[in-house]
Amino acid sequence: MTLPTWKTAALAAGLWIGFGGVASAQFQADKDPPLTRDQVCQAAVYRLADGRLLDIGPGPDQDLRWRLNDGRVGRLSAKDGWASTLGWTGKPDGVVISLPACGGGDHIGFADNGKARIDGVKIALDVQDVTFAGDGGVKLKGRLVLPHGSGRVPIVVETHGSEHSAATDYYFDQRLNAAQGVGVFVYDKRGTGASEGKYTQDYTVLARDAVAAMAEARRLAGSRLGRIGYQGGSQGGWIAPLAETLTPTGVDFVIVDYGLAGSVAEENTDQTVLELKRRGFGAQDLQEAAEVAEATNVILGSHFRDGFEQLDAVKAKYVDRPWFKRLGGQYTGEFLKHSSAELRQAGPAFDVGTPVYWDALAVLRKVKAPMLWVLADEDTLAPNATTRTRLAALAAQGKAITVLAFPATDHGIQEFVTTPDGERVNTRYADGYFRTTPDFARDGRLHPPYGRSRLLLSPNGKR
Repeated sequence: MTLPTWKTAALAAGLWIGFGGVASAQFQADKDPPLTRDQVCQAAVYRLADGRLLDIGPGPDQDLRWRLNDGRVGRLSAKDGWASTLGWTGKPDGVVISLPACGGGDHIGFADNGKARIDGVKIALDVQDVTFAGDGGVKLKGRLVLPHGSGRVPIVVETHGSEHSAATDYYFDQRLNAAQGVGVFVYDKRGTGASEGKYTQDYTVLARDAVAAMAEARRLAGSRLGRIGYQGGSQGGWIAPLAETLTPTGVDFVIVDYGLAGSVAEENTDQTVLELKRRGFGAQDLQEAAEVAEATNVILGSHFRDGFEQLDAVKAKYVDRPWFKRLGGQYTGEFLKHSSAELRQAGPAFDVGTPVYWDALAVLRKVKAPMLWVLADEDTLAPNATTRTRLAALAAQGKAITVLAFPATDHGIQEFVTTPDGERVNTRYADGYFRTTPDFARDGRLHPPYGRSRLLLSPNGKR
């Protein structure tokens, strides 16, 4: 049956195809609009007179975001004279930032809630932009950012999450890490930003792109190359370990931030169940909800070829349950908004090759480099209880694994407030989080304390 044109269009707009990326992103047919002149010229990192680092980078729409190295963050509104609001709340935070005129100076001012203004000076960084060949010869845009100078430095090659935005534009780590003495190679994932190719979530293709990025980072760094390794946040936590196993020269470390040692299917089911548990539903409800989530896993895992009868059966079985309309997860809730006929017809056009039943453990067993895993205690997008158990088991088998967990944080290692309707709104990054990557990149160890974090596992046996 052919769907009416209007219905097909509505389905296309409503389907989610960040399917299986941790923290899925809704499909965007077009790339992000070009950055404005202000967003380009204001992107810089400063050292304030009191020693803190202040990064300014592009934000959503035409806005900017500021970040301090202690994890505080705010949004600067282009429409309101760069007025600042707290985190992602949209509420005024009392911060006043005096930005330099574009091309007009290297100084900035930071005033916090009526306190005296603190001046800052822009930190000089060595930046090289490049186009290099990824898997299959696809041209990718990359950038190497190093601390200014001529000495050897550790370098982090960053792999993407599931987002469609350009990493070279929006990844603030490239400046903040470099300001802490650690180089960063960042690149636009294929099909995003200035990179060519088609957007995909085929982890093997993305890992091969990361291997090419590693080779390019080594080439550009030349005599300045010290230790080098991969870092991946969210979906990148599946890509970075795989890339390590595919890198012929080997690497010195792998860092995974708020990722999972499990499959996409497990992530979707765990998230679906956890969301209902937080709303107070009981064990029987959670078990039934997991059954629905598993049915949607089969459909996505088959790339929209199989599983429709199973989904129809569980929908009919549970549609009258009080929890049914509250189902979310990575994609379960979105699937339930559409009939099987709609999913069968429109789904394949938006399939991005996500390996739903990815065997993360098989990959992690092959990783030779020491690994750092940084986890959020209250991660609702990537629930990590199973991941912690699996990492501990790998460590017991001899893998060099360090695990650090931040309390009262959600995905992204971000603190939050909870609204009356139970929704979370992020307010800042956890204090200490921004030091974890530079420390581990420098010598393969952590040097706590990192705010309120807890060291769960380390190669020397500390728990």
